[in-house]
Amino acid sequence: MDNIPTPVPERDPDERGSMAQGIVFYPPKYEKNETGSNIWIRSILSLALYLVLGYYIFRSFEMLLLITAIVIFHELGHFFAMKFFRYKDLGIFFIPLLGAYVSGSKREVSQRESAIILLAGPIPGIVLGALFYILYKNNPDLSFLGISFYSISVSLIVLNLINLLPVYPLDGGQLLNRVFLDEESWVSKVFVFLSAGFLCWVALFAFQRPVYPLLIFPALMIMRMFSDSRLNSIEKKMEAEGIELDRSYEDLPDADYWRIRDFLADEHPAFKDIVSGPPYTYSSKEDKVMTTIESLLHRHLIQDMSWLGKIFILLVWIAALMSPWLMDINHPLLQRLGF
Repeated sequence: MDNIPTPVPERDPDERGSMAQGIVFYPPKYEKNETGSNIWIRSILSLALYLVLGYYIFRSFEMLLLITAIVIFHELGHFFAMKFFRYKDLGIFFIPLLGAYVSGSKREVSQRESAIILLAGPIPGIVLGALFYILYKNNPDLSFLGISFYSISVSLIVLNLINLLPVYPLDGGQLLNRVFLDEESWVSKVFVFLSAGFLCWVALFAFQRPVYPLLIFPALMIMRMFSDSRLNSIEKKMEAEGIELDRSYEDLPDADYWRIRDFLADEHPAFKDIVSGPPYTYSSKEDKVMTTIESLLHRHLIQDMSWLGKIFILLVWIAALMSPWLMDINHPLLQRLGF
C-alpha cells in the first residue's frame, strides 16, 4: 500500500499555507517514507511474479532457473557498479516475460561512470559465457542441472549480446545515447524514436508470431518522450517565474516545492485534481508529485570522457559484439541474430 502522508496538524488557521498579514506559510516539502527494506520487498515480489509467469513460457524449471540466473547475474553487475559510484535508493526489479532493471538515483551523472555501469551488466556475462565454452571444449560432457555447459555458454552470450545492441533502451542503446550522442539534441530524440520503431518491428515480425508484450517497451518510450516534452514546457515557465531548478531535491526550499506543485496542478494533466494553494495540504498523489518534481530538477551530465576514453569504450563494445566469432562459436540462434 502506498504511503499517504498525513496533512500538517492544525495549530493555527493562519499556519497552514494560508495568507497571514501578507505572509504565506508553507508545510515541509514531502518526504517519502519508503525504506530500503520496502524496496527489496518489492524486488522479491517482482522476482516471484517473474518466476511464476516465466514457468508458463518455458515449461522447464531448469531452463527457467538458468534464464533467471543469467538475468540476475547481469543486473548485479549494474547494481554493484551503481553502488560503487554512490547511487541511492538502489533496487532490482523484474518485469515478467521481459527482463529486469536496476533503479537508482544520483544528481550528477558522469559519462565515465555511466559507461562503466552500462558495460558492467553484459561484459561479465559474456566473459562467464566464454569460460563455460572453454570448459565445454575441454570436456563436452560437462553439465549442470541437466543443462550442458554448451547451452549455458550460448545462453549467457546471446542474452548479453542482445543487451549490447545499439537500440534504446538496451544497454548498448543507452551507451550510445549517453556517451556518443548529446542526450538533449534532436539527434538523440530521433535515435530514441527509431529505436521504438525497431522494437515494434521486432515484436510484430521478428518471430514466427507476434509477441505483443514486447510492445510495452516502445509504448513506454513514446509516452516518455511526450511526457518529457510537456515537462520541458512547464520547466521553462517555472524558470521564467524565477524558480531555481538547478539544485537537488534535498536543497529545494519548502516554498519552492509548493510553488512547483502549483505549476503542476495548473499545467500537468496528471495533477488536474490537485487543488492549488494556499492553503497547502498534502494529497494522495504526493508520491507522484515528488517524483515529478525530482525529474524537473536539473541533473548534471558531467562530460568527463575524452575522445581516447570513448575510443577505448567503443573497442570494448565491438570486441564484446564480436565474441562469438573470436571464440568460433557456431549456433543457429547466434546465426539467426547475425553473430
